[in-house]
Amino acid sequence: MQTSGIHHVAIICSDYERSKQFYTAILGFPIIAETYRAARHSYKLDLQVGVQDRLELFSFPDPPARPSRPESCGLRHLAFVVKDLEATVAALQAEGVAVEPIRLDELTGQRFTFFQDPDGLPLELYEAEDGMGVQ
Repeated sequence: MQTSGIHHVAIICSDYERSKQFYTAILGFPIIAETYRAARHSYKLDLQVGVQDRLELFSFPDPPARPSRPESCGLRHLAFVVKDLEATVAALQAEGVAVEPIRLDELTGQRFTFFQDPDGLPLELYEAEDGMGVQ
């Protein structure tokens, strides 16, 4: 099997409108499409992240809780590349988002930090001068 990239990452939200506001207004991801699927009583929101990456937000009636701590089995976290970590952290904090202290990746020498989405999903900001995270 050979792949050419990741098409999208999907997230199920407990409160669709709250998550939509967080990912669009606070994180600034543009909306590609928003679809209401009546048969499922569910919204699907396609968001643009960077040049070719996508994030899909879903709403479902009464979704079960899932552990989201970084050390739980399964997906650990999502990481977003930023060019200016301090400016991004300041912008998030101005919106009332709690952000952990900035740390240094001892393997790459790059700076990073974590914060959470409205459902507690761990999100990482990873600083890279080229904006792509390629070392």
